[in-house]
Amino acid sequence: MSEQPNIEHVDYVVIGLGVAGESIAGPLAESGARVVGVEAGLVGGECPYWGCIPSKMMIRAANTLAEARRVDGMAGTATVTPDWAPVAARIREQATDNWNDQVAVDRFEGKGGIFVRGRAHFDGPERVVVGDRVFHAKLGIVIATGTMPAVPPIPGLDQVDYWTNHEIIEAEELPESIIVLGAGAIGSELSQVMARFGTRVAIVEAQDQLLPLEEPESGALLRTTFDAEGIVVHTGVAASSVHADDDGVVVELTDGTELRAERLLVATGRRTDLAGLRVDTIGVVSSQRFVPVDEHMRVTDRVWAVGDITGKALFTHVGMYQAAIALADITTGGRGPVADYGSVPRVTFTDPEVGSVGLSEAAAKEAGINLSTAVVEVPGTARGWLHASGNEGVIKLVADADRGVLVGATSAGPHGGEVLSILTLAVHEATPISRLRSMIYAYPTFHKGIEDALRQL
Repeated sequence: MSEQPNIEHVDYVVIGLGVAGESIAGPLAESGARVVGVEAGLVGGECPYWGCIPSKMMIRAANTLAEARRVDGMAGTATVTPDWAPVAARIREQATDNWNDQVAVDRFEGKGGIFVRGRAHFDGPERVVVGDRVFHAKLGIVIATGTMPAVPPIPGLDQVDYWTNHEIIEAEELPESIIVLGAGAIGSELSQVMARFGTRVAIVEAQDQLLPLEEPESGALLRTTFDAEGIVVHTGVAASSVHADDDGVVVELTDGTELRAERLLVATGRRTDLAGLRVDTIGVVSSQRFVPVDEHMRVTDRVWAVGDITGKALFTHVGMYQAAIALADITTGGRGPVADYGSVPRVTFTDPEVGSVGLSEAAAKEAGINLSTAVVEVPGTARGWLHASGNEGVIKLVADADRGVLVGATSAGPHGGEVLSILTLAVHEATPISRLRSMIYAYPTFHKGIEDALRQL
């Protein structure tokens, strides 16, 4: 710990005021504690400004175009003319006057919090430095700094003007063509949005399928959809080099393919910066990707971490879940609930929508579980048949045959994330499969396909 003059003594310091950090800093301040909230970016974090909220606005707009195009052959004829302008305007409006967080800052300060704009780092287990200010946190420190786009070390990439999810969210116009590196949730969702608005899209994924973290059935389903919508898909290959030319950007792939487009979007995952936080001064190895936490979200006796920085599951809903656990631990002295990640739901908001929970078939096999699986094609269900155009999907169940319970499930298709809710409950509660079979499922609904899959187990 270095010597610092003019130390400001407070009760708590919360580093990072995204949704998870805010969920802790605000209530602590309202309780009368002297709380410093530090944010280098915008209060509210990634989700409201560049992540879940604006991206789903884009997806909603793109899906209305797709539905309008499905009128032909089902309900008459329709002429669809995409226009990005109202989408961009709506995003700017919800982002509070072009990405201005003053309303959020005022909200925190109105609760009694002390807001500090800047990048923070530790100076020992009880001190936080922000610029020329030093805070001594008498009762504790919370790390909630989230993640940032991970940019791979591709030769030439640092010499071109590429986009991350921030630039595409802020775009007032879409490019005529784009190359997307990465076919995880972000890359896949944004690729489909741009294609539906008329952009020529090529997507590159080093793994063998789209959505590499999901079941192979989900990747294959999305591949079929992307092919039909004109998205050029390259899987099992990576970018070997990048350079600019007069028309935009050129990407060379490891199989020798050369791609050209006006723009390049890098969507190859997220990263942290533990070295910048100087977590080594609190006994954490800074070369790690994430901050290790226990089931109460503790890093040390008086340091907690929540959200993406923990690496447990990089979702807003997980960050908020962890924040509630950490806040309870802080306020009850360790008598609060413990974290359980056995039934974390996740949804990729492509069309078809891909929802999943718990273990995949591959992960369950790796865990040594005696498996039973079932797969039902949504078009073969009653509701899927009625839905007709745009009815592509699959329901997959992964069961522990010895215990007679579901340990994982996937619901991909129309409203896949909503159908997932009953499967999340089943995995979370370890509901016996016999009880799930005995339920009455409303007819004709998409969720009734779960009953069809249960019969296969």
